[in-house]
Amino acid sequence: MSYKLLVINPGSTSTKIGVYEDEKEILEKTIRHTSEEIGRFESILDQMKFRKDHILEILKKEKFDIKTLDAIVGRGGLLKSIEGGTYNVDQLMLRDLRIGVQGQHASNLGGIIASEIAKSLDIPAFIVDPVVVDEMANVARISGIDEIKRRSIFHALNQKSVAKRYAKEQGTKYEEISVIVAHMGMGVTVGAHKNGRVIDVNNGLDGEGPFSLERTGGLPSGDLARLCFSGKYTLDEILKKINGKGGFVAYLNTNDDRDVIKQVEDGDKYSTLMLEAMGYQIAKEIGSCAVALSGKVDAIILTGGVAYGKFIVKYITDRVKFIAKVVVYPGEDDLFALAQGGLRVLNGQEKAKEYK
Repeated sequence: MSYKLLVINPGSTSTKIGVYEDEKEILEKTIRHTSEEIGRFESILDQMKFRKDHILEILKKEKFDIKTLDAIVGRGGLLKSIEGGTYNVDQLMLRDLRIGVQGQHASNLGGIIASEIAKSLDIPAFIVDPVVVDEMANVARISGIDEIKRRSIFHALNQKSVAKRYAKEQGTKYEEISVIVAHMGMGVTVGAHKNGRVIDVNNGLDGEGPFSLERTGGLPSGDLARLCFSGKYTLDEILKKINGKGGFVAYLNTNDDRDVIKQVEDGDKYSTLMLEAMGYQIAKEIGSCAVALSGKVDAIILTGGVAYGKFIVKYITDRVKFIAKVVVYPGEDDLFALAQGGLRVLNGQEKAKEYK
């Protein structure tokens, strides 16, 4: 039996949508929102109807009959920590998406918009592998100070999608392999995947792991504490340095790795050092994940937008290939990953989980 799905991925200044018939994409659009349009709304939740109406308008313009849909899949937001999988969007989830139990982000709108459209069509609404997927081993949660627990916030959707893709290509199941996945983009997260669970991963949103295009990653604790109390910065300014003004933005005044690669190709030594430094830190994080997996690693997977860069892929590969073979799946196809999550439930391969 064939299924049609609408998938919705809201970002800060855009809403990406796709329509799939099974795994075949039949429509893909990115709806861009100007700062003036977004600025009219006091909160992210207030944007819901605006974004939903844009989606329905695009589908109507493309002459797509939404009554032929079998399900709608939205990007999961900052919910309570949950294990990976595809979840039914229910009232409890909608409540937590609206109040933002772990923060407000445009991705919170994914499940809400999916539910609104699905309700009018009397079809199911799902989310798949939100960033708050938490399957960490208990030993990995210990930080070294009793008031702080390590948290699992990472690129769960893409990490799990490429790990499943690798398993399928090897003729096995995700639940039967041990791989390390490094997602490299605006943020960098490196996860140790063992038997279908991510047993350790750095919190790339909040200052753990390697630095990236615009995030600091882990910092020397004492120096960070002294900077915080130097009187030069407010709390909000420090947090913005950690996520938004760190990494390449701090060193090279850009968050576009293509700019840096061009400078490297032109022989700029400082840019070369910074690109190597990011690759060095990612390789170290991969090494840490190898320890989490007791050295039993089937493959190391490099993914995300930065994985298009041949220089950094080679740099990382040369440093970690002694651990396991390196596989590269550049970019991230979140719409396809969302569609696959919904299809696994509709096809009976998985049972939709309930949010608790």
